[in-house]
Amino acid sequence: MRIIDGKSVAQDIKNNLKTAIARAVERCGKPIGLAVILVGDNPASKIYTSNKVRACEEVGISSYMYEFKDGTPEEDILSLISRLNADETINGILVQLPLPKGYDEGKILKAINVHKDVDGFSAFQIGRLNMGDPQLVPCTPLGVLALLDYYNIPIEGKNAVVVGRSNIVGKPVASLLLFRNATVTICHSRTPDLAGHTKRADILVAAVGRAKLITADMVKEGAVVIDVGINRTEAGLAGDVDFESVAPKASYITPVPGGVGPMTIAMLMSNTLKAYELQNGKD
Repeated sequence: MRIIDGKSVAQDIKNNLKTAIARAVERCGKPIGLAVILVGDNPASKIYTSNKVRACEEVGISSYMYEFKDGTPEEDILSLISRLNADETINGILVQLPLPKGYDEGKILKAINVHKDVDGFSAFQIGRLNMGDPQLVPCTPLGVLALLDYYNIPIEGKNAVVVGRSNIVGKPVASLLLFRNATVTICHSRTPDLAGHTKRADILVAAVGRAKLITADMVKEGAVVIDVGINRTEAGLAGDVDFESVAPKASYITPVPGGVGPMTIAMLMSNTLKAYELQNGKD
């Protein structure tokens, strides 16, 4: 069994991005800008946004943080997004999720210019991905594929099972695996005999948001196990995989924390650079 060190891989990617960003900025003659919007005072969201701002500083992206109190009129947030859409110094815009109750998440996300949608959540970007012409791919699925590639884990011809069907992780990671010629099965909360599917997986991606759902009896010997879940329990953070029982059976496995999480931020930096280059005539 080998633990996939997402933190180390993410750092390598950011080191390479720092050089690429410096070259892009020198070529285009203007800085790269990322706007981060936080609504409410969710402690986890505050940590995530601060980590994203810190990563921007590390790789050479100018970050702009906009914070709104819970209860701020939705129109104020939409007005800001409209201004950011028109601002040529801003190349990427993200709204930290989840939003507090009462906000129309879909409406707010749809307001973001699709060419500045560095989270890759818009119908335009998801559509490009599903048509086989990806541009700005959702960051977590992109990070999953980057981890597999970094460790030279074969994908073509493998049975891949994705547990979770969200638009943010489950569906796009299934598409990415499919385009790499894996045979992909998507499972979800209404899948009967879940273990019957997961035990066939050469590559198992758990992204359903249920702590320790995947146990040793559900995993094939020698499988590659990618745990996307981050669940807050009384005992602390836990993934969707019961790491202690599953790890001895896996050939590779990601821990929680320190696995997929750092990769999501690294891919956000990569998408921001890509958006900048697209907006400045480099495809």
